[in-house]
Amino acid sequence: MSSSVLPRVVILCAVGALATLRSHPPAAAEPAGGVSDDPTAQLVGRLDLERYKATIKGLTRFGDRRQGTDRNRAAIDWIESQLRAYGCADVARLRYSYSPEQKRKPSGPPVAQGAPQGGGRFRGQRAPIGVNDDPQRQPDARLRALDSQASTPGEREEVYCTKVGSTHPNEMYIVGAHMDGIGWGEAANDDGSGAALVMELARIFSSPDVQTERSIRFALWNNEETGLDGAYAYVEQRARLQGIESPPGSGRYPEPRWLGMVQHDMVLFDHGMPRPDGTLSPAQRPEADVNIEFQSQAKQAEGAQKLAWAFYAANEAYATDYPASVGPHMTNTDSTPFMDLTPAISVRENERGIQIGAGWDPHWHQPTDVYATFSDADFRLGLNAAQTTLGAIARLAGTSLSTHAQR
Repeated sequence: MSSSVLPRVVILCAVGALATLRSHPPAAAEPAGGVSDDPTAQLVGRLDLERYKATIKGLTRFGDRRQGTDRNRAAIDWIESQLRAYGCADVARLRYSYSPEQKRKPSGPPVAQGAPQGGGRFRGQRAPIGVNDDPQRQPDARLRALDSQASTPGEREEVYCTKVGSTHPNEMYIVGAHMDGIGWGEAANDDGSGAALVMELARIFSSPDVQTERSIRFALWNNEETGLDGAYAYVEQRARLQGIESPPGSGRYPEPRWLGMVQHDMVLFDHGMPRPDGTLSPAQRPEADVNIEFQSQAKQAEGAQKLAWAFYAANEAYATDYPASVGPHMTNTDSTPFMDLTPAISVRENERGIQIGAGWDPHWHQPTDVYATFSDADFRLGLNAAQTTLGAIARLAGTSLSTHAQR
């Protein structure tokens, strides 16, 4: 989509999002009895800060979960066991091979200074960024030992499960996050925060009293840190299977047609721009927000922008603490492999290119990315991202609650 068309589309999508918002009152607007008659509000109410934190904590038991290691494989086993315990249907693994020598497509538009769109153009103060490869910078000897096994090439796996739609099982939204990390920490934020979000949504949508008209797939990607390889492997193996009934006449669709994809990558930390000396505020900034990004250069940009505004409207209706903002610079994230095939967006703590890329999160790929680093205000930002996605996907998938089933 050309840049000359973009402003008009923004206005039209914003109007549509606000119209949707007016037809769905905020979750706080409940009847006198204290229980909302909006099924989406009821589902959002099932999200719990302590449970979300506990899921992140569970992931950090496996250290940084670097791909190609025993700790990565153990984390995948744990994720699968959790999904099965939730009752999520069609729990499966996608298998692929990875070698550092293999070359894949670029992981997104450029994020360098002066890029006209892509990842955006840097402004304001910047702080140094990079990936920590020095184990001695991790002061915790136990964690340093846990993270010590090096990655080796070979077979990889990633796990997903599906909420099967009741009336349109052949159509699907994909809700994803990557479970691997690097940096000699616990990968608590990058991307334990996003992986826990996806797992919590899988738990809630898998409740026996929840029905959705369309299917929802919950995917925990591997190999994000090597260049989105797990997400690319999924697209390469499964894009051609979309909407094919198998076996014919069964009413089963192993890969429903993609209606949209949303990625969650780092959703805890929004402490603001670096100061002139490179330091950041130790506290979550009062104007912290949930960043919803689409890529304006993608072939599916128009649909992605509409999807982003639907998420914005869901945040307005259901998020309890932090507002949302929409931007056109989605880049270098697991939604990138999907963005030319289906509307794809990312939900995160800061814009990937012009904020994360400028050092707005000093824990990114560092030994300090551990559970203990983050406060409840940080974790609550992640919970608000979960409220945003749950609200949007519940609406888009056509969600209802049964009064006859037990939660």
